[in-house]
Amino acid sequence: MCTTVDQRRRVPRLSRPQAATTRPLRAWQRRALTKYLAAKPKDFLAVATPGAGKTTFGLRVAAELLADRTIESVTVVTPTEHLKHQWAQAAAEAGIAIDSNFRNTNAVTSRDYHGVALTYAQVAAHPTLHRVRTENRKTLVLLDEIHHGGDAKSWGDAIREAFTPAVRRLSLTGTPFRSDDSPIPFITYEPGPEGTQKSRADHSYGYSDALKDGVVRPVIFLAYSGEASWRTSAGEEFSARLGEPLTQEQTARAWRVALDPTGEWVPSVLKAADMRLTQLRNGGMPDAGGLVIATDQTVAKAYAEILRRVTGHEATLVLSDDPKASGRIAEFAKSDERWLIAVRMVSEGVDVPRLAVGVYATSSSTPLFFAQAVGRFVRQRAKGETASVFLPSVPVLLGLASELEQQRDHVLGKPHREKDGWDDELLAQANLVKDEPGEEERAFTALGASAELDQVIYDGSSFGTAAFAGSDEEQEYLGLPGLLEPDQVRALLRQRQEQQLVDAAKRPVAAPPAPAQVRSANVQERLAQLRKELNTLVAMHHHRTKKPHGKIHNQLREYCGGPPTAMASIEQLEERIATLRSW
Repeated sequence: MCTTVDQRRRVPRLSRPQAATTRPLRAWQRRALTKYLAAKPKDFLAVATPGAGKTTFGLRVAAELLADRTIESVTVVTPTEHLKHQWAQAAAEAGIAIDSNFRNTNAVTSRDYHGVALTYAQVAAHPTLHRVRTENRKTLVLLDEIHHGGDAKSWGDAIREAFTPAVRRLSLTGTPFRSDDSPIPFITYEPGPEGTQKSRADHSYGYSDALKDGVVRPVIFLAYSGEASWRTSAGEEFSARLGEPLTQEQTARAWRVALDPTGEWVPSVLKAADMRLTQLRNGGMPDAGGLVIATDQTVAKAYAEILRRVTGHEATLVLSDDPKASGRIAEFAKSDERWLIAVRMVSEGVDVPRLAVGVYATSSSTPLFFAQAVGRFVRQRAKGETASVFLPSVPVLLGLASELEQQRDHVLGKPHREKDGWDDELLAQANLVKDEPGEEERAFTALGASAELDQVIYDGSSFGTAAFAGSDEEQEYLGLPGLLEPDQVRALLRQRQEQQLVDAAKRPVAAPPAPAQVRSANVQERLAQLRKELNTLVAMHHHRTKKPHGKIHNQLREYCGGPPTAMASIEQLEERIATLRSW
């Protein structure tokens, strides 16, 4: 009977890999490594912000343990096929040979490898096979993005079954939290408030720490609002403005309408993002790239056509069902092409360091997905690089952007757990209506959406006043220098905002036109002018009082009455402007 290669040989003593000794570790990596080697734990959870170097840390631990014969083999587990190959490449540079083409059907690998790279799904397909492999060799298991261990009960059960016999387990993640109560295997939970259980990391290195150390780029969020209009299946037409206080259903529909490729919001935002990308390329990042994260494959293809039409640049399109997707991402990473458009597969773990401009054109709003998506843009290559992320001006995303530097943990047993977003259930309900059991149809038809730069968010603070797409005010923010230190970003944003407020204060207050003039004038232009003036005043009031934009709009509606701004009449807008000037 033929025995497997893993069973019939022992790994020869491995000298410390040259690459691992010549590449200096960052301060957080040295601290974590010292803590790990001193404690010699069976399980260790290292939480480090995306772009901080979790892979380098994990491979250094593997090299140390291989060198002193604590282990004989390494097993790397990742969420995706692409990441398997990415880990294998990084391991090869560190002097560790990892087989990323290992298949369950073969169950063997060459004796020249120090270990294998698997996906969580691959382990779940045959956990007993991987348990036998783990039992036969003293194994270190590197669990990359370990929070995926709770994605499905089968995944969590499978990695427990397969890797419980491991000599060492090193869990790595940049987002150690989930949106549900599924426990993450091999993670320690401690008592939290109100009877909850809270995950505990053995070493943490958050975004704020990494930003102070110059390890990651500062992220500037450019939030775009605009008026969205739709027609229901009953023929009724509605309008709403992104960023204003609305019901969840109204927000969900306005958000979806804004992301609709047939409207004006997406072309305007893509054009602005491409201008920002050009500014970065001309300002010290000549190979800077952009990534558009789409909701599904259909709109991703439509976005690619829009980008070609409005900017003149072809985009690399990556679809999850494309067998060449990993190759396309790798080619894009090595090229100087401008744009990459993908659905969800580029939201986590994909290493394209030159990505510096993002367009968050998806309806996903969980903290986990948002953190992973923003993590694609924070990897710093040279001193002074910045990242810019364009996103819809909806409350949940604005909140996540403002809280980027906050450290999160996974909490089990949270009472009355609230939904973090509307990506699944509520958006499905907003898009579909059931007339009879089993029959579904679209509940509304998108009529269009305009785009307007609502605010700029940086370091938890909001800057700027409302600016229409293509206006001089918008250009002031799109034209920020490409290379800036974090304190320079803050100072420049504050300076530009102050100038905007001064310019707004100097503008003469126009007397309300006579009724005859209103009738003869273009009503659409008058409404647009009043909305812009109101939004500018709201922004000015926000900077005086620190109240959120949405709350100010809500207080105005409570005081003056009437519908949301997008549906308000000329007279109602004029009343709100006069009221806000008196506050």
